[in-house]
Amino acid sequence: MNRFTGALMSGDLDTLRELYAADVVVTTPDAGTLHGIDAFIGWNQDFVSAFSDRAYHSERELETDDSAIDQGELVGTHTSPMKLPDGQSVPPTGKQVHMRGLDIATVSGGKIVRHDFYFDQLDLLTQLGLAPTG
Repeated sequence: MNRFTGALMSGDLDTLRELYAADVVVTTPDAGTLHGIDAFIGWNQDFVSAFSDRAYHSERELETDDSAIDQGELVGTHTSPMKLPDGQSVPPTGKQVHMRGLDIATVSGGKIVRHDFYFDQLDLLTQLGLAPTG
């Protein structure tokens, strides 16, 4: 899990490709279920492109023989257009976001074969000034 986090924060999508099985299944709050490494890399590319100065602060980690769970906060500044799952694009807001999340990865044969991400989309949109407050 730490290798995944390090690669994502540095924008190293080639390392992500090495860590995941070609037929990985990924669930996300915003894009639904993604099938295959190319779909997963695309989803991450959109995030990496939209948010600069990314950092992750882990709060809790748990690993077993075949699973890893990580809970923490991702911090980044929205400096480039953010692609939405429906194809629309949100212009950069310049706002820094603090997004709490949790993810669970399942490993088989030394590769991540399933990865489930959980984060609050409304909180993200509110921090970007794209959703009503109160």
